[in-house]
Amino acid sequence: MADPTASAGAKDAETSSILSASSVEADWSVESVLSKLPDARPETNSESPIPFFHLLSRLKTTKREGWRRFGIDHGESISDHMYRMSIITMLAPPSLSSKLDIARCTKMALVHDMAESLVGDITPVDKVAKAEKSRREAATMDYISHELLGNVGGGLAAKDIREIWQEYEDGETFESKFVHDVDKVELLLQMIEYEKAHKGQTDLSEFSWVAKRITLPEVQDWSQQILGERKAYWEDIGKQPRSGPPPSEATKS
Repeated sequence: MADPTASAGAKDAETSSILSASSVEADWSVESVLSKLPDARPETNSESPIPFFHLLSRLKTTKREGWRRFGIDHGESISDHMYRMSIITMLAPPSLSSKLDIARCTKMALVHDMAESLVGDITPVDKVAKAEKSRREAATMDYISHELLGNVGGGLAAKDIREIWQEYEDGETFESKFVHDVDKVELLLQMIEYEKAHKGQTDLSEFSWVAKRITLPEVQDWSQQILGERKAYWEDIGKQPRSGPPPSEATKS
């Protein structure tokens, strides 16, 4: 009998190859990605959300690329990242929750990386221009909201998802600023968890720089707690992590 985990691993690798930034041609389009997917492309203009539900599986199997450069090949998926972010938003301290639309923040955390279902997880080392990254992601969200969800329930949910995603991208509202900060906190949590899981043999210091880009004091406090935990861990194992590079050379926001 074939090993089912090996089969799943092969499929994950195939999906990652299709979606990785380095494998996508310069004239990227939604159609060019859909034509290469290993499974049947989602049905468009359906009144059912089921085709969209199938597309979401891409977020479950596509890994966050930044960790792969450090040999973490079986790390978190995009969905893993967004799920913990959504829970974090629900635990905003009272000084923030009293000013925020928490339900909207939670939705934003759940959809902010949805475009990566077709675009993949583009990181700074991929050397894809910010404008090009934005173009690919906007095109994917238009495809989702118009072709996959446009006829579902009168398109109301599609409109909501598209607007919330754009709000995060624009980063101008208080809710979007909070969720951007939560994005960085989730990365910091994952950073130390991988360092601990690898018994201090993997130094992920370059990701620690995102803490400097957190803007809200309450979220800065969370980040300092996480970095304090990390400092204590490295001291306990008798090692000193290196200093990370400037943020422009490290991770995406």
